[in-house]
Amino acid sequence: MPRVLAEEIAQHLVAAGQLVDSDPERALAHARYARTKAARVGAVREAAGLTAYHAGEWAEALSELRAARRMTGGPGHVAVMADCERALGRPERALELLRGPEAAELPHAELVELRIVAAGARRDMGQLDAAVVALQGPDLDPSKPAPWNARLFYAYADNLAAVGRTEEAIRWFLHAAEADQDEETDAAERAYELSEPERAEAGHDEETDAAEVPETERSEAEAGSGSEAETDAAETGAEAVGPTTEVGEATGDATVASEAESAADAREAAEKAAEKADEKAAEKAEDEAEKAAEPKGAEPKAAEAPASVEDASTPATGSPAGRERAEEPGQR
Repeated sequence: MPRVLAEEIAQHLVAAGQLVDSDPERALAHARYARTKAARVGAVREAAGLTAYHAGEWAEALSELRAARRMTGGPGHVAVMADCERALGRPERALELLRGPEAAELPHAELVELRIVAAGARRDMGQLDAAVVALQGPDLDPSKPAPWNARLFYAYADNLAAVGRTEEAIRWFLHAAEADQDEETDAAERAYELSEPERAEAGHDEETDAAEVPETERSEAEAGSGSEAETDAAETGAEAVGPTTEVGEATGDATVASEAESAADAREAAEKAAEKADEKAAEKAEDEAEKAAEPKGAEPKAAEAPASVEDASTPATGSPAGRERAEEPGQR
């Protein structure tokens, strides 16, 4: 390869490496240009494959990394290739790569990456508990600093959250945040997000408890107000009944008094009628005595005119008409 071309390819690869995190699309463009100029160079194909992986071009990345492994030999980037298989919806192939003989040749850092990818493949297949188990091992220890701790702890916490072990997930997210000195992960934010519903639930319980006390007190107050209202109504009713009763009693007294007056008037009228009847009876007795004292041959005296119209029209007490007239005042 001419020196000028080699320098040009090197410049594009350097640019791809510098842009891969901030602008993966532009980085991939540089890597593709380098591949077109040196397609038979294993390092160029490897760089192109890794750049395509960061840009989300999974099939292209898998193809380039396979070519690089054929050219250079060795295990290659097994973890990245397995992750590409996962992204393409083939988690079973990802597990086959992880179980291949190349995996045994990887350094410990890449073995940790293999475990993370294997856990992801298990999770894609719905094997959530198996995903948690795949990440467990002696290196899952916060007391032992290691460059892979942040990614390993993060993956473990993420799978714990997936199976509903929230408290453990929060704890391991915090371990990941502590180990992530370069802040490559969002472990702290994930821990906060998981703990927020618990705080909200605890706050809701406290609010519910606080709301229940005033509600009870309010119910008691309403009950007390109701009792007081009933008592007032009863007293008011009693007061209203009192005057009514008094009016009834006064009406009864007036009726009794009226009846008593009527009876007194009737007695008084009967006494007057009896007196008149006695006077007439006495007059009649006197007339009969005078007649008996006169001689039999003497001419009878002319009947004396009545003293008044009332005496003439009033029948004698001894006659039936007189008795009826004398009894009438008493009957009325």
